[in-house]
Amino acid sequence: QEHFGGLKGLTIAWIGDGNNVLQSFMTSAAKLGMHLRIATPRGFEPDLRITKITEQNSKEYGTKLLLTTDPLEAADSANVLVTDTWISMGQEEEKKERLKAFQGYQITMQTAKSAASNWTFLHCLPRKPEEVDDEVFYSPRSLVFQEAENRKWT
Repeated sequence: QEHFGGLKGLTIAWIGDGNNVLQSFMTSAAKLGMHLRIATPRGFEPDLRITKITEQNSKEYGTKLLLTTDPLEAADSANVLVTDTWISMGQEEEKKERLKAFQGYQITMQTAKSAASNWTFLHCLPRKPEEVDDEVFYSPRSLVFQEAENRKWT
């Protein structure tokens, strides 16, 4: 909101795990007028109950929702590219399996080629290089440090 001047009409692309951070986006995006495009590997989708609520909210608020396994499809025309850790606390034993499942989900400049011309990048930190490459993470398009600072005041 701070960067774009408002949220209504923005398209958010989530590329990664169907975890708690994604589910927070899912329960709020439509209510704020944002379209949501989600790419997760098979077996790592968000909770089905949250998905049903999100589908209902999208209909009610007139926003679009896309669920796919293709990161480039999710990134298409997105204003914001977002990811989070692929290995959350308590999932350390699954690291090898998860890294294999998430191959091709790293956000790179190639991913951003199909995004909107004004795309930005968010990650709630801490970030691992397999989730987003240095070129995107440290680019002028990355708002991760402003995002982190804003959490301080929340």
